[in-house]
Amino acid sequence: MPIQLKPRERRQQDTSGGSQAALTNAVGHAPAEQAVVLDGVSHAYTDRRGAPVHALADVSLRTARGSVLAVVGPSGCGKTTLLELICALQQPDAGILRCEPAVLMPQRDLLMPWLCALDNAALALRIAGLPRARARERGAALFDELGLGGFERARPHELSGGMRQRVAFVRTLLSGKPLLCLDEPFGALDAITRQEMQEWLTGALVREPRTVVLVTHDVEEAIVLADRVAVLAPRPGHVIAELSVDLPRPRTRTNPAVIALREQALRALNLGATEDGR
Repeated sequence: MPIQLKPRERRQQDTSGGSQAALTNAVGHAPAEQAVVLDGVSHAYTDRRGAPVHALADVSLRTARGSVLAVVGPSGCGKTTLLELICALQQPDAGILRCEPAVLMPQRDLLMPWLCALDNAALALRIAGLPRARARERGAALFDELGLGGFERARPHELSGGMRQRVAFVRTLLSGKPLLCLDEPFGALDAITRQEMQEWLTGALVREPRTVVLVTHDVEEAIVLADRVAVLAPRPGHVIAELSVDLPRPRTRTNPAVIALREQALRALNLGATEDGR
């Protein structure tokens, strides 16, 4: 079961007539069985030219503990920004965001080339102050459990793309956070390796349960992996459809129910693009 840590609540309110927002941080209890709650969350940032970019607008979502939520949408619709808000790397400009402690697994594996696979995976434990021997011991247990046994001493350049992503995922698990935010974790892989990694992730979450928010451009991947799929419209990103995926695992792409849900999500994406004039 996921590690139970104190949830956090972040509320952004305009207290100055709309000219400047003031942020209030508070620790509170998450709603029963909910790992993530977003109510009317909006966020904007300034680009390199100083122009405002409205990334998200009035996003409301719920994620049950122990479930997988996939977020799909066109490039630039604020998917990564959403993960960064959940992980407290940024703060919302408006709305309420309440969730369990989260860790972000970025698109690139970011493995340290001078460290072996095991030391890369145990990096979060070392940063937290755990002695090297103990950190390696905890990492090695997950290596065996998640099919990485025998590669502990390999350097990143000796690993395939899929193996590197597995190491990055073990590093994410070892952070100890109950909520995992995965940003296009398989986006850089070839089609065959990508499918293998999707199957691997499904099994890994059975052995090491966590709540997951997964960002992907691949609608089919979302249907295969997730319990629910949230579809975002072009920027500013906002939810235009939510699909419940009540299908047993493992799922195949040729399953008629998977195909039907994929087409439903694609129709929502096309409708969102049309409504935004794209």
